[in-house]
Amino acid sequence: MPEGHSVHRITRQFALHFVGKTIAASSPQGRFAGGASEIDGLEMTDAKAVGKQMFLEFDHRLWLRVHLGMYGAWDFAGNITADATTASAGGRMGQTNQRGTVVPDDNEPSLSSIGAPRRLRMAEQERLGEALDTFPPEPIGAVRVRLLASDTVADLRGPTACEVLQPEEVQAVIAKLGPDPLVDDPDEGRARFVDAAIKKATPIGLILMDQNVVSGIGNVYRAELLFRARLDPHKPGKLVPRETLEELWADWTYLLGVGVSTGQMMTMDGLSHEDYVNALARRDDRHWVYHRAGKPCRVCGTPIVMEVAAGRKLYFCPVDQT
Repeated sequence: MPEGHSVHRITRQFALHFVGKTIAASSPQGRFAGGASEIDGLEMTDAKAVGKQMFLEFDHRLWLRVHLGMYGAWDFAGNITADATTASAGGRMGQTNQRGTVVPDDNEPSLSSIGAPRRLRMAEQERLGEALDTFPPEPIGAVRVRLLASDTVADLRGPTACEVLQPEEVQAVIAKLGPDPLVDDPDEGRARFVDAAIKKATPIGLILMDQNVVSGIGNVYRAELLFRARLDPHKPGKLVPRETLEELWADWTYLLGVGVSTGQMMTMDGLSHEDYVNALARRDDRHWVYHRAGKPCRVCGTPIVMEVAAGRKLYFCPVDQT
């Protein structure tokens, strides 16, 4: 499932290429025909993300709420000629380091040198596709909703949620979500997270995945945050010291910023330039414990454990996190 950084990056593409333009909305698949007709012909006036959910505003009165879930993805096509995040603008989407250096890959040219209209897929991974011969391209597959601006089109497939809401309905949805470091005031967000987590008897490994407690954290960031804090994922939230919870919030703020800037869930610090470039190119080289079941801990050498918690795979070191 796309985690918070991916949804923020997708939303920034809408802010860059769609906000301020009149949008032709349709449902090639047919399942969202009614909702598409409500926003068809309206101007997109805002685009924002809270955790794993995104909200697109039309003419200051209607909102399109989208939750990608496990299978959803946006495909952009047309004038996608620059990354919407400043730190990555000099290189390929999701494959630049924090200094903007491009990782060589003949299959994915830099967005800054595309020239012709291109396709761009955005979900957990971002992939730049072939040049377009015509614009807009024909919808491919089960496109739930198509949003067409003057020179850019976005196709949504497979979302968990896709609905048109009134402003008060949007506020009701957001009110139920935990704080997002890129949305909430830093001090207020930290206080909301800590105050909620410290009251729970639930294991901290489950609390971090609870979108009502904190927004945007998924399976990867959960495992990495806990390891970076050397925190046992089974420890109840009420037994985690307040200062440790505050440090978790600070680290989530940091990692989310890195994810938005690079397009990658880069969770290892202190790497050499060569190791950093390798980590951006290969997921196995950018995480401490995630997806490393049975492999030696990078710190102590103990095999990393994987267990299922609430239907999701949880990775941790049984030595460094106890």
